[in-house]
Amino acid sequence: METNRRLWLKKIGIGVAGIGLTNFNSFASPLVSENLINSFENNNKLIFLRSNENPYGPSPLARKSFLDNANISNRYNWDIADQLISDLAKRNSVKDENILLGAGSTEILDLVAKFVTLEKGNYVIADPSYEYWTVTLDNLGLTKNKVPLTTDKKINLQAMLEAVNQDTKLVYICNPNNPTGTICEREALVEFVTKISQNTIVLIDEAYLEFTKQQSISNIVNENKNIIITKTFSKIYGLAGARIGYAIAHKTIIDNLGNLQSNTNNSVSVLSKLAAIASLKDYKFVSNCYLLNENVKQYTISKLKKLNCECISSNTNFIYFSLSYYKKDYFKQLENNNTEGGRIYEEQGKWTRITVGKMDEMKKFIKALE
Repeated sequence: METNRRLWLKKIGIGVAGIGLTNFNSFASPLVSENLINSFENNNKLIFLRSNENPYGPSPLARKSFLDNANISNRYNWDIADQLISDLAKRNSVKDENILLGAGSTEILDLVAKFVTLEKGNYVIADPSYEYWTVTLDNLGLTKNKVPLTTDKKINLQAMLEAVNQDTKLVYICNPNNPTGTICEREALVEFVTKISQNTIVLIDEAYLEFTKQQSISNIVNENKNIIITKTFSKIYGLAGARIGYAIAHKTIIDNLGNLQSNTNNSVSVLSKLAAIASLKDYKFVSNCYLLNENVKQYTISKLKKLNCECISSNTNFIYFSLSYYKKDYFKQLENNNTEGGRIYEEQGKWTRITVGKMDEMKKFIKALE
């Protein structure tokens, strides 16, 4: 069911104020400006295929949680944090002491950056990969050591291993990788992580792992003090705007990261935590999102190939493809059809990325290209 953003904003405005009234038009304006509401309505005219958001979320249980609990936003959320941490620990087969909450996995990545830059050196990352967060590493003094992908756009674990030296403070693996959508096989990844982590910290970003059938490597954190796994509710759970993610690591690492967080485990709002708790219970929603994404993704890939766009097999909710043989001005076509897509990630081959939206959105996307 499509969310009516005008109605949603008015409900939130009234809910936060604690007013139980049905005449939204009379009371919404002082609480939520018409300009803000109109900006949301204007955005609704656009097709957002830029940021790998879940077009179906949040889940029904999460939406109900937001509305049911808006009136307790005046309270701090320590007890709720404990409950969510417990739920996440059980989900990932670890202990509560192995979990740290953050305002999206971005906050966790920032904490890792601060931690590893306590001593200067370098870090190793695939190229291209998800590197927006690495500006913190750069600004805090680490030298970036980029390792090219393989010809089929996979992370080259052997090359990354060879790039590590005595000054390396961190090795980062986004698995599945953003923007390419490729994945490291679990057995090979565990072998790599076990070897590398003997001398340096390894950060595994599993933001998109729920779009695969592959098991997390979270079960090895208790055996190894140099492994950090980040996960998020932004993708398959559809809570990107709610900003909630978490780290899984050995207690020693969690304690160190927590010491760099001004209010440990409490940068996430009470509503976001409750929505996350609800989302973890909505197995049907997650399963449906997975199946819908697979169906629409395969449709989109087949159509892109007919437009002479080479596509990389994707393990995510986005597609990495080449514009080398596309005959039109791709970005102009998107602009003319009110569609927001990605950018060029690799000039050689003109590789770009598009988020997998709903089927009707992807049909409009393909029509725009045609």
